[in-house]
Amino acid sequence: MHEPDPDYEEQWWIASLGDALVWARMRVLDSGVAEVFNAEGETLRYEDEDAAHTALLDAEFRAFDGLDDDDAQTLGFELDEIEPPTAESDEELLPLMTEKL
Repeated sequence: MHEPDPDYEEQWWIASLGDALVWARMRVLDSGVAEVFNAEGETLRYEDEDAAHTALLDAEFRAFDGLDDDDAQTLGFELDEIEPPTAESDEELLPLMTEKL
């Protein structure tokens, strides 16, 4: 696993879509700009973290760090059985951004 770049803060968001879990990775850059890498392989840029949060919440994503066991059950999984995907590059990460339950 590679060390996180010190120029951003990384957060993982998750949504339940049918029998699949869909991940989104948000990075808040030192400049304040937020970038969201999604399961379609797009990196969407937002003016700030609040704008990215709003877009993710509107798309029915939940912050993974903020989930408790009840939230996880509502989304259809056990919290201790799921963790954000990891890969060396966005290209390697893309197929891991959607998981079947």
